[in-house]
Amino acid sequence: MYRVGIIMGSQSDFDIVAKAIGVLRDFDVDIEARVLSAHRTPTEAAEYASTAKERGIGVIIAAAGKAAHLPGVLAAYTTLPVIGLPIRSSLMDGLDSLLSMVQMPKGVPVATVAVNGAENAALLAVQILALSEDELADKFTAYKADMAKGVAKQNKAIQKELGGK
Repeated sequence: MYRVGIIMGSQSDFDIVAKAIGVLRDFDVDIEARVLSAHRTPTEAAEYASTAKERGIGVIIAAAGKAAHLPGVLAAYTTLPVIGLPIRSSLMDGLDSLLSMVQMPKGVPVATVAVNGAENAALLAVQILALSEDELADKFTAYKADMAKGVAKQNKAIQKELGGK
């Protein structure tokens, strides 16, 4: 089974990243987490990305705020899928981070989720890994079914509240 590499640009990103870690653990996906900076430790970031596949990483989630170059730098050094997780900062409420990630040049794609969207970053990583891991695909199918049941239950409660069926 592949692991998910989770890279954050700063320890201050951990409170958001922890939500992704929780989701991945719920799916029994192993993780490898690091603090690396595109600007302060570029050599280490490049080394991490270029050796991730041989260490059993299947997907990389890269969390960064402000200029948010980390996902793009990692994507430049690997053929693995990279998921950008923009972190809300004091500047522009995270819009700067989001735009930095979604404006990647042709040939260096970074899938990007919502600002502080750690849970969706983890779920996207699960979906990618589930393409080649049947057990994980079954878990994700069950997760989706549970979500649908939850919505049906909510709908039933609202209908009851409104006097409908």
